[in-house]
Amino acid sequence: MKKPEARVSDPGATVLPLAVLLEAGANPATAWRDLAVHGDEAAKHIVDKIDAGTSVAQAIASRREHAQEWGDVAAAWEVSETVGAPLADALRAIASSLRDAGELRDDTRVALAEPMASARLMAWLPVLGIVVGIGLGLDPLGVLFASPIGALCLITGLALMVGARVWTARLVRAARPRPGTPGMYEELLAIALSGGTSISRARAVVASCDEWTPAAAEASEEADRVLELSRNAGVPAAELLRASAGYARHLARTEGRLRGARLGTRLLLPMGVCTLPAFLLLGVAPMLIGILGATPLPMSAG
Repeated sequence: MKKPEARVSDPGATVLPLAVLLEAGANPATAWRDLAVHGDEAAKHIVDKIDAGTSVAQAIASRREHAQEWGDVAAAWEVSETVGAPLADALRAIASSLRDAGELRDDTRVALAEPMASARLMAWLPVLGIVVGIGLGLDPLGVLFASPIGALCLITGLALMVGARVWTARLVRAARPRPGTPGMYEELLAIALSGGTSISRARAVVASCDEWTPAAAEASEEADRVLELSRNAGVPAAELLRASAGYARHLARTEGRLRGARLGTRLLLPMGVCTLPAFLLLGVAPMLIGILGATPLPMSAG
């Protein structure tokens, strides 16, 4: 029987079926192999690493595509095995977190798409001015390269175009979400506590996984607040931590949409300060100089 072709999948698409297999009673090694046999490229990579003698967590973290997300999975796996927490539940929680983080990135990408497209279109405006001048039968390139005034316009216009590009790139970069999964520290701490360990040991176990994910070293004031609430109210801390992590991802999605909406307005600054003056210098000014140079001066009477 022909095996299915390998397919590239995001971590959540691998981790969730893995959790289902573990809940059904499969042991971890068999579950990974079943996924690999049925065409999961990430599972094949991880199985190959395990067969070479690498630990499961190390094999998971060695996946280069979606490296940040696989690092989170590796940390969750290591925490779960260290404290004896239910592995299937831990993987389900991480799969849900990764899905929410993916939706955050998708929402932000959609929100940024229109202002970024407008900025790219406006960046070609100075070039369009030159093309229009040539279409009108003028010689803007000759003016820009052959006359001192034209050369000054060319240098200044190009500098403004570069400035607009750099400024726009910085605004877009600032509008993108931070790398990583919001609330991941709380998720890992919840996994550790679900194994029945103490809070201090849970923190130490999570912190020891910083080689897999930076989130393991990002102890937050929110986690401290949730743990204090758990002690005072007598409520299991793990569920409160997962609720806090979910709310953090919700806030991140909302903030991502707002950043995308604000970007459209902020991009007007480089457009007005750099792009439009560059258009005037490279497109309009050479045409005016060319027209004035081609117009004969009126002869004086007498």
